[in-house]
Amino acid sequence: MDTSGKKLWYLENFNILKALSKKEMMNLNEQTKMRNCHKNEVIYLPYEKSNTLYFLKEGKVKIASVSEDGKEMIHAILGQGEIFGELAITDDQGERKQIAEATEDALICSIDVKEFGEFMQNNSNLNLSITKAIGFRLRKIQARLESLWFKSAPERISSFIKDLTDEHGKDIGDEKVVQLNLTHQEIASLTATTRQTVTSTLNDLEKKGIIIYDRKRILIKKYDLL
Repeated sequence: MDTSGKKLWYLENFNILKALSKKEMMNLNEQTKMRNCHKNEVIYLPYEKSNTLYFLKEGKVKIASVSEDGKEMIHAILGQGEIFGELAITDDQGERKQIAEATEDALICSIDVKEFGEFMQNNSNLNLSITKAIGFRLRKIQARLESLWFKSAPERISSFIKDLTDEHGKDIGDEKVVQLNLTHQEIASLTATTRQTVTSTLNDLEKKGIIIYDRKRILIKKYDLL
């Protein structure tokens, strides 16, 4: 399969694009660019012009903010089948506020938001799908803010594991497994805790037989107890 054919295959298997007809999908294929990203490769930086939408086909991408003194706050770890840079749809003349970085080797497709906007104008189902995706992302942000306000640090870490399982987990009999490539410090950044708290909480969950954790995956043995 040539590069164009491979890119089309990926796009056709992207749930959010299933509203497009075959002809529209072929047109979209001509407008998108496919790119392989290596682990730790930066996809975009803060203050860059916000004029591109991205589709993540393989791998994982981290969305984060970095303070002037170099401290990082992770907003999300995205997996296969997710979009990012979507705020460019509503403000294609603005600037990025965050950094997007591959946390493992990744394959992404990108398109200029003005060109994608034309597809949205001509397809109400696609417009609705994108609106729902943005709404879902906003609800996740709201849920995270509520978690910071109402939950203790260990509860936030347990909730993070549960959310990660819901989004990326795979069933293995009565258990679930999540492929993970996050350090304790990155989990701490995602949950507004400390690396030490993450370590002690994960150890406690293991002692209780709720999870089995290693650097690359989490096996959830008792999902209901998270």
